[in-house]
Amino acid sequence: MEGFRDNLSAHRYELDAPEGMSFANYRDIANTRVILHVETPVEARGRGYAQKLMDAIVAEARERGHLLRASCSYAVAYFRRHPATQDVQA
Repeated sequence: MEGFRDNLSAHRYELDAPEGMSFANYRDIANTRVILHVETPVEARGRGYAQKLMDAIVAEARERGHLLRASCSYAVAYFRRHPATQDVQA
């Protein structure tokens, strides 16, 4: 996805948008990438950027064989709304 990246030094995924950057902080624990916090700038909220970010995170996890676990409320809700993501959930 264009504008999506894994910023390894900051331990977060980032997604660029005209209104600002959305991001998801993570921590790697025992072969599982824990999504700690997902945030979208106020100006960009309600436009689907957080979901696009999570979609890209799930796609990358599938490509790389990572497992994900949600720790923040947005990521928990995302996984509940998208049962097809169970293959990447720890």
